[in-house]
Amino acid sequence: MDKILILDFGSQTTQLIGRRIRELGVYTEILPGDADLGAVLPQGGESGGAVPGTAGSAAAEGFAGGIRGIILSGSPASVYDPDAPAPDRRIYACGLPLLGICYGLQKMNVDNGGEVAPLPKREYGGVKVRVLRDSTGKPGMSRPGVSGGRFNKRPGKETFTAWMSHGDTLTKLAPGFTEVGRSETGYPAVLVHREKPWYGLQFHPEVTHCERGQEILASFVFGICRCRRGWSMEAYVETMRGDLTAKVGDTPVLLLVSGGVDSTAAAALLLKTLPASRVHLMYMDTGLMRKDETTQIKAALEKLGAEHLHMVSCGDEFFAALKGLEDPEAKRKVIGDLFITIQEREVAALGLPSSYFLAQGTLYTDLIESGAGVGKKARVIKCHHNVGSPLVEAKRQEGRIIEPLDRLYKDEVRALGRLLGVEEETVRRHPFPGPGLAVRILGEVTREKCAVLREADAVFIGELKKRPVPGKRGVSLYDSIWQAFAVLLPVRSVGVAGDLRRYGWVLALRAVTSADGMTAGVYPFLARDLAEIATLITNTVKDIGRVCYDISSKPPATIEWE
Repeated sequence: MDKILILDFGSQTTQLIGRRIRELGVYTEILPGDADLGAVLPQGGESGGAVPGTAGSAAAEGFAGGIRGIILSGSPASVYDPDAPAPDRRIYACGLPLLGICYGLQKMNVDNGGEVAPLPKREYGGVKVRVLRDSTGKPGMSRPGVSGGRFNKRPGKETFTAWMSHGDTLTKLAPGFTEVGRSETGYPAVLVHREKPWYGLQFHPEVTHCERGQEILASFVFGICRCRRGWSMEAYVETMRGDLTAKVGDTPVLLLVSGGVDSTAAAALLLKTLPASRVHLMYMDTGLMRKDETTQIKAALEKLGAEHLHMVSCGDEFFAALKGLEDPEAKRKVIGDLFITIQEREVAALGLPSSYFLAQGTLYTDLIESGAGVGKKARVIKCHHNVGSPLVEAKRQEGRIIEPLDRLYKDEVRALGRLLGVEEETVRRHPFPGPGLAVRILGEVTREKCAVLREADAVFIGELKKRPVPGKRGVSLYDSIWQAFAVLLPVRSVGVAGDLRRYGWVLALRAVTSADGMTAGVYPFLARDLAEIATLITNTVKDIGRVCYDISSKPPATIEWE
């Protein structure tokens, strides 16, 4: 199977590059940026500009595993840092097409004789890029699948909005490189090598907010690397089933289920792969769940054919452990540790052997935000209870963790769930954090606050499911939003109820649009809908005195508040 190799230097969107290319039907493999590539690159390769599928590319055709091109990812590092991550230099002599993205471009430039320096002002977010000239007649970055295309047919005239995230710029181009695109701020944005199949982008085409981003990636994959489509979700399922069978053998597997689409899809995959008698599903009602959630989750899991479904009621323990805690990371750590502590206690009661495997519905977004993506260069954004907990890490070190979804994004998991027969109500469900309402209550978490937030959130979500999108018959606001929820703020506001003065909690509503959760925009509600929903909440939930709407995008904010 043809594939694209991605070298991960720690960017928050590295896996997103792979995901975008998988959308095109081409398999991707991600390795640490500094990995030894001796096993996958030809030994003693000659430097040159041969493109796979053309004359003079015999070595490239024989690469291990069907690799047809290499992408160098972005990074939080600067190329001039003493410990800046560096690729195996054999990539520059192997003859394969290279695409450097952001840091990857800068590293390619410096490694081949160019220079990079800090910008006086960081370029971040949407920035216009103007195409200056064509790509010297060689296969370019324009029309997907068309050999010999140009990056643009109207050099110097057309612009597009790229997504920038960098604090450095190219100050001297390495020999052979030509600038074919420049940002509106005056810095190189698109580079092409005149002789070798090397390309560079100072922006992130993988991010959905980047105009023409998918077209650019498709042009590299098909027009330059000449890849053939051969990857699908069906292929992913077959691969994972084979991996699970080989790793687990006859050992029992315990899956911690939250009831969301992630863990439910993981449950469906396990039940489709292993005998149901060896699959144990454990759901913990932490007291931090949404309204009627436990009842709905139990019914959904039973429909999947679960034979061993263990429902654990442990709200008292979680509220006791969270008492007095206000710091969000402290709350996440406590919840993560308690999850494992209770799990171990409950497992002991089940009589499972000590060799059992612990499975989780961890997604790649969980891993990379926790700094646990491929390689060791990613930065921690926030700790996830199923990633950063010391006890989870101990299990991981023992090799007793199974995370079959850890290279997928949320929308891919939805597609997987549908393929595995998960009911549509669960597949459509908005993301819900593992720590539950604990990270949607700012400050200390109590039963009383959970009860207030639970009711307010139910009203909000209920209204989104009822209200249609203007001009779209049969489409609700809920289905047009990536994620929506309510947040209880640690402040009270004065108000009037009837003729009486009262202090009520302040509630923030959050609704975002996104394709993968890595970037997100604010959902543009009609003012009427927001006003009516806010009024319904304050009239229905007596402890809420004021409602606000969060209009922060990601970045710079995260989707969840904590």
